[in-house]
Amino acid sequence: MNQGGNSLLVDRSGKTLRERALDQMRKAIVDLHFQPGDRLVERDLCAQLGVSRTVVREVLRHLESEGLVVTHGTRGPTVAVTGAEEARQIYEIRGLLEGTAARGCAESKDKNVLRALDAALDAIEDAYRNSDMPGVLSATTEFYRTLFEASGRSIAWGIVTSLTARINHLRSMTIKTPGRNINGPKQMRRIVQAIRKGDGAEAFAAAQMHIRQASDIAQRLLSETQIEA
Repeated sequence: MNQGGNSLLVDRSGKTLRERALDQMRKAIVDLHFQPGDRLVERDLCAQLGVSRTVVREVLRHLESEGLVVTHGTRGPTVAVTGAEEARQIYEIRGLLEGTAARGCAESKDKNVLRALDAALDAIEDAYRNSDMPGVLSATTEFYRTLFEASGRSIAWGIVTSLTARINHLRSMTIKTPGRNINGPKQMRRIVQAIRKGDGAEAFAAAQMHIRQASDIAQRLLSETQIEA
């Protein structure tokens, strides 16, 4: 477990302390500050977050309800590890939701959306060129956030965000596979091209194809590394 000082320390303004602690812990799991399988020790989390044990316990229970944390008997809470079948289902659901969002964008014919999507894609390609993998993940998230926001699908975006959190360790590996720096952005350009043409069916198909290929890579990685839930 990465216990890098008080880097998770919670800002006590605005939201309730519990909400901010939850945000910090969820982000720490998504960003792989805590790796799949890491133990989450209450005492350590209290020190890192700067909150009480009661708050930490509430946060861990909430994260368990989201599928990001699991509790195994005497070992206590740990960061969940996603198995092959779970990953397949998550990618399948993501494909449907992202395809629907892409189709909605195509049908909206909003030129501002196209500029934002192009900017996110440029950022993805720049990050790949600079071997900045966190930058790739961040720009990819921005691409999809724009896609869902522009299509008016905020609830679907919330679902996709929670699902992505469960497979982010896989996502961080899929973007590093040979050729993904070329094929990934190329597939995403096809989504944007379909949106630019206003072709909803093509946008849906392009988004599904992109996710399907990511799923295939993830399945292969799971098989090679024998990651099991």
